[in-house]
Formats: sequence, C-alpha cells, structure tokens
Amino acid sequence: MLRFAHIEYLWGLVIIPVFIIAFLAVSVWKKKAISSLGDKKVVMMMMPQVSLSRPWIKFIFFLLAYAMLVIGIADPQIGSRTEEVKRKGADLMILLDVSNSMLAQDLAPSRLENAKRAIAQLIDRMHDDRIGIIVFAGQAYVQLPITTDYSAAKLFLSTINTEMVPTQGTAIGAAIELGMQSFDFKNGTGKAMIVITDGENHEDNAVEAAAAAKSKDVSVNVVGVGSESGAPIPVYDEQGHQTGFHMDRETGQQVVSKLSEDMCKEISAAGGGVYVRANNSNSGLGIVMDQINKLQRKTVDSRSFKDFEDRFQFFLAIAFVLLLVEFFISNRKNMRLSGIKLFEVKKP
Repeated sequence: MLRFAHIEYLWGLVIIPVFIIAFLAVSVWKKKAISSLGDKKVVMMMMPQVSLSRPWIKFIFFLLAYAMLVIGIADPQIGSRTEEVKRKGADLMILLDVSNSMLAQDLAPSRLENAKRAIAQLIDRMHDDRIGIIVFAGQAYVQLPITTDYSAAKLFLSTINTEMVPTQGTAIGAAIELGMQSFDFKNGTGKAMIVITDGENHEDNAVEAAAAAKSKDVSVNVVGVGSESGAPIPVYDEQGHQTGFHMDRETGQQVVSKLSEDMCKEISAAGGGVYVRANNSNSGLGIVMDQINKLQRKTVDSRSFKDFEDRFQFFLAIAFVLLLVEFFISNRKNMRLSGIKLFEVKKP
C-alpha cells in the first residue's frame, strides 16, 4: 500500500509542462537565430563545438531530477501488511449534554466548548481503552459507537453542537439507558460512563437509570459544568453572531441557567461513580479517570495497520545523482570524443 505523507507537494509536478514549453520556445528561437545567419549547414560547420542534442539530454536529466525531488519531498510511504495487536483496556462511554443551557458562558468560552476541549484532552491520554460518545438534550443519540479509533473520536467530537438534538431538555436517564445498550457485555471488560451536564431541566428518572447501570457493574460518573450563580443563555443567528440572550416569555426576564449540583450528585451516587464539578482551570475528568483506571481490563485482539515506512530518501538520492550527471554534461561537443569513429569502415 502506497501513500504520501505530504501529498499536497505533488502539485509541484504541474510545473513540468511549463518547463517543457519554455525549453521548446528557447530551442525554436535558437534555430531561427542560426537560420538567420545563413545556410544552416555552413553555419554549423563554422561552429563545430555547438551541439544540438546535448541541451536536450541535459534538459531531460533536469526534468527527471526535478520530478524525483518533488516526489521525495511528498514523502512516499509503504505499508501494506496488517498484524495482530494485543490490547488490554476498558470501555468508556461519554454522555455529553448538548441542550441550549450548555451555551452559557460561566465556563469559558462556553460550557459545551469547555467540555469538548476537556474530552479531547482525555482522548489524547487514552491508549488501549475504547471510547464512545452519546449526545443528549430532550432525546439521546449515539454520536460515536465504541471504538479504539481515537482520531475518529476527535473528528466526531469536533462536530458536536447544540443543534444536533432538536428536542430541548436534559434526558440524562435516556442517555444512560442508550449507553447501556451500546456496551458489549460479552467481552468481559470493565465499563464506565461519564455524564457531562449542567443537570438543568432534568426530565426523566436518571437516578433510577444510574442504579440499573450499577447493578450491571457499570459505574456512572458525573462532571457538573456551570456555576451555582448561573449565567444567561446566549442566542446566535445563522452566521454564528450573538444577537442577545434567551428571555422568559412570561416574565420577559433573561433566562439564567444554573448548575443543578444536587441532581448530579444523586446520579453519581446511585451509579457508584464519582461527582466532580468542573471549572475554568480543571475539567474534573482527570479525577474521574483515576477512578475509571481501576476498572478491570481484559486483553482483546484487534487488527491494525503496521506503521508506514518512509521512502523519500531513495527519490532524493536519485534526484541528486541526476543533477550531478546533468551538471557534468557540457552543452558543447567534446572534440576529442567526436573525432573517434568506432563504426567507421576504412576504405582499402
């Protein structure tokens, strides 16, 4: 399997036709200049050292060297075999609240962006554990099934926003139940959930769902985002510019979203996990992961591609040799060599 580490540099090959056109134009100009001096044969006899073929040879060597140089800079890599890799880890499901209240800015730049940044840092610290992501507001959806592909996890994480779930609310219980359905209980690995929410507008029986998860040896941990004093919920237009804040239709006052810390603590207690309150300097996920790292880890088999091996050095070496040869090829004929006629038949 062949790939290029920096495939964008291959655009440099587009310049080759420009080189060819420029060289042909110069060659035509030279021929016209020679023809203007008189009969071509006579003029060439007056310039015995001038070679019409050597510039072409030098130009071909230059083009080949340039092409090899561009390919080398693009760094071709080879790696086609796969190998069995032993992984020993646990299963972790992130349950992320994407309700409108997560747009509140008591955590910079917002509760949701602060949580996404913390999850990205958590993924960077993971090695053999599997991770999945569920988003929820009034309903819950699987954003990323459990996987060991951390690059995919970060890609899916970057797309999360409050518009993903059309129904507003905070259905933590539904998210926990969906998380339980997403686990593979046959592999025997330790399992845990991390609920990241402000706990506001809680709708279903999340405590009961957390207790049910605990009964199947799945710990439910909660990270509370927000502050007890709360913050208004900004409103954005289609271009992403803030136009104001959410207003209560009955009172006409700004809606202030506050962290429901008591609810978060009840859920974590029922789920046999820990509760941590996040702030601008500490996401709380480190403390949660310390508890999750105590889970039972089982060795499981998975396939992964072997590392690709760089091959740029071969192309750079070829380019260097071609340029070296091109440098030593003279534009003029070597009179000593041209005087040697190996295939001349001497007349008796």
